[in-house]
Amino acid sequence: MSKPAPRGPAPPPAVQHLLIRYAKRGKMRFASHLDVARAFERGVRRAGLPVAYSAGFTPHPKISYAGGAPTGVASEAEYLSLALTSRNEAGVVRERLNAALPDGIDVIAVTEDAGGLPASRLTASEWQVALPGLRPDDVVPVVQKFLALTEAPVERLTSKGMRRMDARAAVVSLDVGYLPGGRPPTALAGGDNPPSGPDARPMAKGASYIGRAEGDQELPAEGSFLRMVVRHTSPAVRPDDVLNALKDVSDVFPAGQPFMTRLAQGTLGESGVVGL
Repeated sequence: MSKPAPRGPAPPPAVQHLLIRYAKRGKMRFASHLDVARAFERGVRRAGLPVAYSAGFTPHPKISYAGGAPTGVASEAEYLSLALTSRNEAGVVRERLNAALPDGIDVIAVTEDAGGLPASRLTASEWQVALPGLRPDDVVPVVQKFLALTEAPVERLTSKGMRRMDARAAVVSLDVGYLPGGRPPTALAGGDNPPSGPDARPMAKGASYIGRAEGDQELPAEGSFLRMVVRHTSPAVRPDDVLNALKDVSDVFPAGQPFMTRLAQGTLGESGVVGL
């Protein structure tokens, strides 16, 4: 017996596809990916945007999300695509969404893009991990030991059970910097003194010193931070997986959760991660 067809007219077709980059800041970093998706759907309705809907008995708004940052992690580079039934200026959409979304979810850019969000366009992320109270001099040897490994197996409990992954294979680069109120490292193995300030240059693989941590005002005042580029793998290797691998080769890192932020997401280029 065939299923009855939905009653009523078909929903209007989508005539415009927008790519939206947004940030997850402040307390919203503790929101799950599902919570953020619900907030966006409410925000789109409150903003009065002509969102397109799917057909069928349970129509849903045509909003597609890229893989979200883990719960508890801030981000400056989350993406979604939004289909509209009438054309709107990208700048107007950005303003209306920011007025309707909760504090901590901020739309950074809106561009017209019919390409959607295929996995081929999101192959890597750049992360910043603040390590309050840890001096770069203590962190650099651990990073160098990790980078010298051929593999770094770690395990994480997921919705599909315990998953095993190689953190080392996913890491493209891993650098150490010092937070604004902290001090630059005194020396590297071999006696080279790294320069300080915003013009600091890389001194060795895994030990490029950056004068200041950029961006988020919630960063702790003193300590060091990691800047890492990680490939998108399956299962996904997250920055906390890399931290666990670092802990496996040293007892320097504390057990507490550091402050983590996704800075960029996109494809790998010669200069790092190229955003969409």
